[in-house]
Amino acid sequence: MKTRVFPGRYESLAEIAEFVTTEAQNAGLNHQESFELETAVDEAVSNIIEHAYGGEGIGEIKCHCLIEDEGIRVILEDYGQPFDPSCIPTPDIKAQLKDRKNHGLGFFLMCQLMDEIKFEFYHDHNRLTMFKRKKES
Repeated sequence: MKTRVFPGRYESLAEIAEFVTTEAQNAGLNHQESFELETAVDEAVSNIIEHAYGGEGIGEIKCHCLIEDEGIRVILEDYGQPFDPSCIPTPDIKAQLKDRKNHGLGFFLMCQLMDEIKFEFYHDHNRLTMFKRKKES
Protein backbone atom coordinates (compact mmCIF):
# COMPACT_ATOMS: atom_id res chain seq x y z
CA MET A 1 0.00 0.00 0.00
CA LYS A 2 1.26 3.46 -0.89
CA THR A 3 0.26 6.39 1.30
CA ARG A 4 0.60 10.12 0.89
CA VAL A 5 -0.64 12.96 3.08
CA PHE A 6 -1.98 16.13 1.48
CA PRO A 7 -3.07 19.47 2.92
CA GLY A 8 -6.84 19.90 2.92
CA ARG A 9 -6.74 22.54 0.19
CA TYR A 10 -8.30 22.63 -3.26
CA GLU A 11 -4.85 23.18 -4.75
CA SER A 12 -4.03 19.61 -3.58
CA LEU A 13 -6.59 18.13 -5.99
CA ALA A 14 -4.19 17.97 -8.96
CA GLU A 15 -1.46 16.29 -6.93
CA ILE A 16 -3.91 13.78 -5.45
CA ALA A 17 -5.27 13.04 -8.93
CA GLU A 18 -1.75 12.42 -10.23
CA PHE A 19 -0.98 10.07 -7.32
CA VAL A 20 -4.22 8.09 -7.72
CA THR A 21 -4.01 7.94 -11.53
CA THR A 22 -0.44 6.63 -11.40
CA GLU A 23 -1.44 3.92 -8.95
CA ALA A 24 -4.54 3.06 -11.04
CA GLN A 25 -2.33 2.56 -14.09
CA ASN A 26 0.06 0.44 -11.99
CA ALA A 27 -2.98 -1.66 -11.01
CA GLY A 28 -3.83 -2.26 -14.67
CA LEU A 29 -6.91 -0.08 -14.96
CA ASN A 30 -7.61 1.22 -18.45
CA HIS A 31 -7.91 4.93 -19.29
CA GLN A 32 -11.69 5.06 -18.69
CA GLU A 33 -11.47 3.22 -15.36
CA SER A 34 -8.61 5.48 -14.22
CA PHE A 35 -10.62 8.57 -15.18
CA GLU A 36 -13.68 7.30 -13.27
CA LEU A 37 -11.54 6.62 -10.19
CA GLU A 38 -9.87 10.02 -10.41
CA THR A 39 -13.27 11.73 -10.75
CA ALA A 40 -14.68 9.93 -7.70
CA VAL A 41 -11.59 10.71 -5.61
CA ASP A 42 -11.69 14.36 -6.71
CA GLU A 43 -15.32 14.63 -5.61
CA ALA A 44 -14.61 12.89 -2.30
CA VAL A 45 -11.65 15.14 -1.50
CA SER A 46 -13.65 18.25 -2.42
CA ASN A 47 -16.41 17.08 -0.06
CA ILE A 48 -13.89 16.48 2.74
CA ILE A 49 -12.52 20.01 2.36
CA GLU A 50 -15.93 21.67 2.08
CA HIS A 51 -18.06 19.61 4.46
CA ALA A 52 -15.82 17.67 6.86
CA TYR A 53 -13.36 20.51 7.46
CA GLY A 54 -15.68 23.39 6.60
CA GLY A 55 -13.06 25.08 4.44
CA GLU A 56 -9.51 25.02 3.21
CA GLY A 57 -6.37 24.66 5.28
CA ILE A 58 -8.05 23.26 8.37
CA GLY A 59 -6.81 19.68 8.22
CA GLU A 60 -4.99 17.07 6.20
CA ILE A 61 -6.15 14.19 4.02
CA LYS A 62 -4.41 10.83 4.00
CA CYS A 63 -4.69 8.96 0.71
CA HIS A 64 -3.84 5.25 0.64
CA CYS A 65 -3.75 3.26 -2.62
CA LEU A 66 -3.80 -0.52 -2.37
CA ILE A 67 -3.37 -2.47 -5.58
CA GLU A 68 -5.25 -5.78 -5.55
CA ASP A 69 -5.59 -8.55 -8.12
CA GLU A 70 -9.05 -7.33 -9.17
CA GLY A 71 -8.37 -3.59 -9.15
CA ILE A 72 -7.44 -0.79 -6.76
CA ARG A 73 -8.68 0.31 -3.35
CA VAL A 74 -8.35 3.99 -2.43
CA ILE A 75 -8.76 4.95 1.21
CA LEU A 76 -9.20 8.58 2.22
CA GLU A 77 -8.89 9.56 5.87
CA ASP A 78 -9.65 12.92 7.46
CA TYR A 79 -10.13 14.38 10.92
CA GLY A 80 -13.18 16.53 10.17
CA GLN A 81 -16.89 16.22 10.86
CA PRO A 82 -18.38 12.76 10.20
CA PHE A 83 -20.46 12.20 7.08
CA ASP A 84 -23.63 10.11 7.10
CA PRO A 85 -24.44 9.02 3.52
CA SER A 86 -27.97 8.04 4.56
CA CYS A 87 -28.73 11.77 4.99
CA ILE A 88 -28.12 12.47 1.29
CA PRO A 89 -31.30 12.01 -0.76
CA THR A 90 -31.02 10.41 -4.18
CA PRO A 91 -31.01 13.29 -6.67
CA ASP A 92 -33.63 13.50 -9.38
CA ILE A 93 -31.30 13.35 -12.36
CA LYS A 94 -34.22 13.73 -14.76
CA ALA A 95 -35.26 17.08 -13.28
CA GLN A 96 -34.50 20.31 -15.10
CA LEU A 97 -31.22 21.90 -14.00
CA LYS A 98 -33.07 24.87 -12.50
CA ASP A 99 -35.09 22.49 -10.31
CA ARG A 100 -32.15 20.47 -8.95
CA LYS A 101 -30.69 20.89 -5.47
CA ASN A 102 -27.22 22.40 -5.12
CA HIS A 103 -25.73 19.38 -3.29
CA GLY A 104 -25.89 15.60 -3.46
CA LEU A 105 -25.11 15.00 -7.12
CA GLY A 106 -21.39 14.49 -6.45
CA PHE A 107 -22.02 11.70 -3.94
CA PHE A 108 -24.45 10.10 -6.40
CA LEU A 109 -21.77 10.29 -9.10
CA MET A 110 -19.19 8.68 -6.80
CA CYS A 111 -21.55 5.79 -6.18
CA GLN A 112 -22.14 5.37 -9.92
CA LEU A 113 -18.43 5.42 -10.81
CA MET A 114 -17.10 3.10 -8.11
CA ASP A 115 -17.72 -0.60 -7.60
CA GLU A 116 -17.69 -0.33 -3.79
CA ILE A 117 -17.91 2.57 -1.34
CA LYS A 118 -17.71 2.24 2.44
CA PHE A 119 -17.78 4.94 5.12
CA GLU A 120 -16.35 4.30 8.58
CA PHE A 121 -16.29 6.64 11.55
CA TYR A 122 -13.91 6.45 14.47
CA HIS A 123 -13.64 8.65 17.55
CA ASP A 124 -10.94 10.79 15.93
CA HIS A 125 -11.23 10.34 12.16
CA ASN A 126 -13.30 9.35 9.15
CA ARG A 127 -12.38 6.74 6.57
CA LEU A 128 -13.82 6.47 3.07
CA THR A 129 -12.85 3.32 1.18
CA MET A 130 -13.54 3.11 -2.55
CA PHE A 131 -12.80 0.15 -4.79
CA LYS A 132 -12.53 0.23 -8.59
CA ARG A 133 -12.51 -3.10 -10.38
CA LYS A 134 -10.55 -3.46 -13.60
CA LYS A 135 -12.37 -4.92 -16.57
CA GLU A 136 -11.44 -8.32 -17.89
CA SER A 137 -9.24 -7.94 -20.97
